[in-house]
Amino acid sequence: MDYYDTLETRPPGEREAWLMDRLPDQVAHAQGKSDYFSRVLGGFDAKAVRTREALARLPVTRKCDLIELQKAMPPFGGLNATPLAHLSRVFASPGPIYDPEGRGQDWWRFGRVMFSAGFAAGDLVHNTFAYHFTPAGFMLEGAAHKLGCPVFPAGTGQTDMQVQAIADLKPAAYVGTPSFLRIILEKGDELGADVSSLKKAVVSGEALPASVRKLINDRGIVVRQAYATADLGVIAYESPSEEGLIVDEDILLEIVRPGTGDPVPEGEVGEVVVTSFNPDYPLIRFATGDLSAILGGISPCGRTNVRIKGWMGRADQTTKVRGIFVHPSQVAAVIARHVQIGKARLVVDSEGGADCMTLHCETQPAAGQGHDAPAGDLSIAVVASIRDITKLRGEVQLCAAGSLPNDGKVIEDIRRYE
Repeated sequence: MDYYDTLETRPPGEREAWLMDRLPDQVAHAQGKSDYFSRVLGGFDAKAVRTREALARLPVTRKCDLIELQKAMPPFGGLNATPLAHLSRVFASPGPIYDPEGRGQDWWRFGRVMFSAGFAAGDLVHNTFAYHFTPAGFMLEGAAHKLGCPVFPAGTGQTDMQVQAIADLKPAAYVGTPSFLRIILEKGDELGADVSSLKKAVVSGEALPASVRKLINDRGIVVRQAYATADLGVIAYESPSEEGLIVDEDILLEIVRPGTGDPVPEGEVGEVVVTSFNPDYPLIRFATGDLSAILGGISPCGRTNVRIKGWMGRADQTTKVRGIFVHPSQVAAVIARHVQIGKARLVVDSEGGADCMTLHCETQPAAGQGHDAPAGDLSIAVVASIRDITKLRGEVQLCAAGSLPNDGKVIEDIRRYE
C-alpha cells in the first residue's frame, strides 16, 4: 500500500466539503467545553461557520499570547476542552507554555508522517527527541507504536552511547533533528562503529538544508521532514516527491497576512493559522507565528491535500523604535484606513544614530478614483495615520503594486549596530 489511508488521495473538493461539514461542530464544541473559546467565540453562531469565508471572520488566537493567558487561568489558559484530570500528560515548552496530551494512541498524528517516510511494522525506531519536559519524544513514540514499530528511547545527547546503541541494536529508523543525525553519523565514522542499519528518518525541530539532506542521503538513508508544534501536533509533512510539505488530513490550514486574520492569495507568504479538530484541545484559528505559503497544484506523489513551502521564518516581527514597540498589527491598522494601499512594509533604519521608519506602500486606485489621484494627498494621510496608531513619526514611500518582496515581512529592521 502506497498511502496511509484513502483520505490522502481524495478529490480536493471532497476533502474541502468534509472539513467544512465538520467545522460547525468543532466550533460549537470549543464554545461549549473551553472557557477561553466560550468567551472569545461567544458572539458567533457556530452553525453558520461552514465556509472558509465564515471561518476568516472569527478572531485569531496567537501562540505568543499563551504565556499571559496561562498565567491568568492556569494551566492552559482555558483553551482546553478536556479537564486536566482526564488528560494523559502535560508538557512544558519554553516560555513556559504548558501543553496537554489527551488519551489515545498517536494523539499527535505522526503515524501518517512516519508511514510516508517508509516506516513499517517491526522496524526498530531510534528516537532521539527529548522525553523531558517537551512532548517530542512521546509524539513520535506513540505513532511508532501505532505502526507496530518498537522504540529505543534514546533522548538527546550522549553521542558515544547513541552510536554504541545503534551499532548493537541495528535500528532501521531514526527520528530526531537532522543536525543530530549528522553528528551521530560522523561520530560513528570517528569511532569505527557500524551505523549502516539506519535506512529511513523523520526529522523535525529545525530546517533541513540541502547540504545536510545530501549528506544523509549519501549514507543510504531516506530522510523526510515534518512540521509540527507542541500545541497542534503535525501540521504538514514531506512525501516521497519531496516537493513542499503536505498538510495533515485532520487540520484546516490558512495563510494570513501577519498581524491580521486576513487570508492571503495562494502563493503569497504569510502566517500559518491552524484550526484543529482535536476534541481535547480544540484550537480555532490558532496562529503559529511561523511564515509559509501555499504551493499550487497537487503533489506528484498522488496525495491531493494542500501543500505549503515549509517554514519560511517568523511572523512576529515586532520591533522597538525610539523606545516604543511597533507591531505588525499596527501596520495592518494603518493599511485598513486607506483603501488605496494593497500591501505595505515598514522599514526601520537608523540615520545619524537616530531611529527612523518608512512605510513602503503598494498602491491601487480607490473606488471612484483613477491612477491619477494625487499621491501627495495619500502620503500626507498615511503619515498622519502612522503617527496616530504608533505614536511615532514615520515617512511614506508609494510604490507600484507587486513591487514589494513576497517574503511575508510586514516590518523589516535594517538597522546596523557596529
